[in-house]
Amino acid sequence: MPDLLIELFSEEIPARMQGMARDELRKRVTDGLVEAGLTYASAGAFSTPRRLVLAVEELTAESRPVREERKGPNTSAPAAALEGFLRSTGLTVDQLEKRADKKGEVWFAVIERPGRTAAEIVAEVLEATIRNFPWPKSMRWGAGSLRWVRPLHSILCILSDEGGASVVPLTVEGIAAGNSTEGHRFMAPGRFAVSSFEDYAARLRRARVMLDQGEREAAIWSQAQNLAFAQGLEVVEDKGLLAEVAGLVEWPVPLMGRIGEDFLGLPPEVLQTSMKEHQKFFSVKNPKTGRIEGFVTVANIETPDHGATILKGNQKVLAARLSDARFFWENDLRVARAGMGEWAEGLKSVTFHNKLGSQADRVERIAALAREIAPLVGADAGDAERAARIAKLDLRSSMVGEFPELQGTMGRYYALEALKSDPPRPPSEPAPGLTRGLGEAEGGPGSSPGRGGNPIADAARDHYSPLGPSDAVPTEPVSVAVALADKLDTLTGFWAIDEKPTGSKDPFALRRAALGVIRLVLGNGVRGLELYHTFAIGWNAHTIPGFWAKIAAGNASLKAGKVPPPEPIDMEWITRRNAVIADLVSFFYDRLKVYLRDQGVRHDVIDACLSLPGADDLTLLVKRATALSDTLKTEDGANLIQGFKRANNILTQAEQKDGVEYSFGADPTYAEGPEERALFRALDEAEARIGPAMQAEDFPAAMAAMAALRAPIDAFFTAVQINTDNATVRRNRLNLLHRIRAVCSGVADLSRIEG
Repeated sequence: MPDLLIELFSEEIPARMQGMARDELRKRVTDGLVEAGLTYASAGAFSTPRRLVLAVEELTAESRPVREERKGPNTSAPAAALEGFLRSTGLTVDQLEKRADKKGEVWFAVIERPGRTAAEIVAEVLEATIRNFPWPKSMRWGAGSLRWVRPLHSILCILSDEGGASVVPLTVEGIAAGNSTEGHRFMAPGRFAVSSFEDYAARLRRARVMLDQGEREAAIWSQAQNLAFAQGLEVVEDKGLLAEVAGLVEWPVPLMGRIGEDFLGLPPEVLQTSMKEHQKFFSVKNPKTGRIEGFVTVANIETPDHGATILKGNQKVLAARLSDARFFWENDLRVARAGMGEWAEGLKSVTFHNKLGSQADRVERIAALAREIAPLVGADAGDAERAARIAKLDLRSSMVGEFPELQGTMGRYYALEALKSDPPRPPSEPAPGLTRGLGEAEGGPGSSPGRGGNPIADAARDHYSPLGPSDAVPTEPVSVAVALADKLDTLTGFWAIDEKPTGSKDPFALRRAALGVIRLVLGNGVRGLELYHTFAIGWNAHTIPGFWAKIAAGNASLKAGKVPPPEPIDMEWITRRNAVIADLVSFFYDRLKVYLRDQGVRHDVIDACLSLPGADDLTLLVKRATALSDTLKTEDGANLIQGFKRANNILTQAEQKDGVEYSFGADPTYAEGPEERALFRALDEAEARIGPAMQAEDFPAAMAAMAALRAPIDAFFTAVQINTDNATVRRNRLNLLHRIRAVCSGVADLSRIEG
């Protein structure tokens, strides 16, 4: 069985496209081979900046002959139907057969396809793959019509076995397949022939090309760590940058340099971001101070001076980049130390959304909502409001304008700089100004920000979190309040203007915002954040002009002993609000189900708990659902569901048949056997345990009491006939079934449990 080797050699492929290209090449070629009747043992795809490679082992030498019979139209069918059948089969009328069928005489086509050699099939599949390759961006060059990510120079395509290697006959836009390739552009120019994948990989290595992406990543990381360790430093891990750099070089040569003293005062995040985004440098930090003091660049060539000239050029370019960053930093500090009022004013001219106003409008809403949420998360209301007013100011800074990914991070630095001289403010005192009363700032330029410090300044950094499933959840109360307000305002705002996610489209990241709220609430055990009420407040803030001012005025009137006049009721507005909020709550619970599914809690378990009081409290809901989920995983819990459903079905059918509700009067004096009397006692005991446990929110205890009903319910159904001839006994037993349903429903709506 031959092995197949394919190489598509071109100008440099962008690093971000190489992973996708490897996967697509492997999938398209192997799928095409299998569809054409070939099999193979294994396939591996590789890439370097200048080549895509596929190696297929133990490919069958030829496909098997195929005989296919296809039933066609009736012989009396219109001519158009017959013509269509002939086109689909590629046959003529005289090649068809007439056969008897239960509906009459019909046409049959017998299609025989002889086996084809692997070379024929590979040529056909590879040409189709090249011509239809799904590059995110592609180009044409010269006079040809072929599109490729960069000009395609050569195609290597050989089949090799014990007898040697043969070139697959293939020509695409004038590029004929061959058995040769090129090594490193500078260190090993010129073409050379290969005879197998092993020969290919070995010759490439001698020609200064590491074929495997993973090997290049490992080499870069190992050598970079060694360079840093030799000077008592550490390389800052960045897996995304490592993968990108490995896609930029064929023969990685890491080199380490030092950052000039003039730039060491910049915040470490600025140094790291500038070097990564502009130069693709790895940051190197001093483990004792946490400062970024050096960098590692990865060259694509070995030089006689061991990279000294390359390093000198990189340091010169880096100095220019960091000079820009220092200018931004110093310019921003000037504004920050003046109180950041310039940025606050500037937010008025920044549109958040044309239907939702400016960023300044949004800040006002978030600040008011954060003040409302603060008591629920243990934060001071005044601190939460001021933190919200400061959190977005860095959007107007020069540094965030250059590096948007630093929003929040830079906001904390600027807040700390602005607030160093502000006197402490007594708790809950009304905010005297934008940046007054925040206490002494920790750290300073160039110091590590840590995760603690001034809680109001920290909120500027943390309020965007969590951004993704691996992002940490803020735990400091002020940060939690502002983060919740930010995300809740986003959700209610876009629902108010009917900009909801549809299918796979979610341009405003509303699913991520909902998941962020869920993780913030559950991660911090937030209680009392009632979804419907909170969304209603958000809706009001978006749809009622001056909503928060009216609330403040009303509170002031009440405090002064005056009852404000009632607002006129707009029923149409209220109806629309209720419908929109109900839709938003439904969307939110769908996100909760997705989140909990990953935690091992089924969606039907959530549905079973949603029908009970307190479902609007996420923390309470999840505690109850988790306890029910754990109970259902036990034998007693799983069997109880069957007993409950049996009782519920019998009771429901009887009520429908009799036209009455059996919900009162189950009397143990009418119990006829020990099993029936035992069930009465078990229900009494369960009620006595479940009520207090649910009141104390001890859901595992409540679930255990409910699960304990499994044995007496099973024994009852085994020994007792519900629909007995004695009408009094039958009615009593149906009322007993109602007690089973009522007791279990006090814990969860078990009728919603599937299976």
